[in-house]
Amino acid sequence: MPSFQKARSFLFYLSLISFFVGLPFIIASALGYKFNPYNFKFIKTGLIYIKTHPEGARIYLNGKLVPEKSPASITELTPGVYKLFIELENYYPWKAEVDVEAGKALRLDKIILFSLRPNLGQLNRERFSYFKVDSEKKIIYYLDLENRVIYRSGLDGSNFEDIANLPENFPQIIGFDFSPDRKKMFIFSQHQVSVISFDLDPELDFSDSPLMLEFPREKIINVFWHSDSYHLVVLTNKHVLVIESKPRGVPINLIRLNKEDPTGFYDQNENALYFSDSQRSPDGTTFNNLYKLELNTNLDLLDMIRKKSDE
Repeated sequence: MPSFQKARSFLFYLSLISFFVGLPFIIASALGYKFNPYNFKFIKTGLIYIKTHPEGARIYLNGKLVPEKSPASITELTPGVYKLFIELENYYPWKAEVDVEAGKALRLDKIILFSLRPNLGQLNRERFSYFKVDSEKKIIYYLDLENRVIYRSGLDGSNFEDIANLPENFPQIIGFDFSPDRKKMFIFSQHQVSVISFDLDPELDFSDSPLMLEFPREKIINVFWHSDSYHLVVLTNKHVLVIESKPRGVPINLIRLNKEDPTGFYDQNENALYFSDSQRSPDGTTFNNLYKLELNTNLDLLDMIRKKSDE
């Protein structure tokens, strides 16, 4: 047999042997397995999917640079713990240790890279003691206790203007909130509630000076606006009561409380007050209950409050 035929035969059988030897590795790789030369076994692999905001960050896996930038998928990883380091110029780096499981994809698609130069800007133009952001109306309100002034501006600090005066000699403010129609606000201390109007409405009998509502015998825990922007729901250490936000308003005690330090939450969508109160069982044990007081459909109650206020 000529030598070239022997060579061809040798190469043919060598290729055939190589194919059958490599075939298990090809099939295993297609099925997500990887050969471990240390124990001569095939191991089911996993992968990591990485997406950063912003994109285009460099990814290091166990200190080695991954060829792709984010978003990227790192495949054929044997199960175990890996160290990830992600960096992008002019941004703070991100790093973590992650656990790759066999046959599973680990998604890291909520990685936020924060800028080294944050977009920081001052919004106020005057001094203030408190502020509140109204994201729905895109307004920021500022309370300046020293000068007794209320300011407001846009969310970017534009259209900065003073809109009302705070009452003189008002005790320390515990809390405040704005009416749903954004025409007025209340502030409250332990025994007083002051209603301050921005856009005066003669029909509601508001005066130029802030309205003061007194609760000398009770400690105010919290105050809430009813959705009609006219009634206040007041939670004290003794009662749940409702009062009209007008001069000479008369409070109506709706619930007598047992607990000295109740907590409450008011849902303006349903006009419902959720509040806690204590109860004593026959064996003398005291425990807390959570109650829901609905004020959305009880029109007779609101009429009763108006009639009593007008007496």
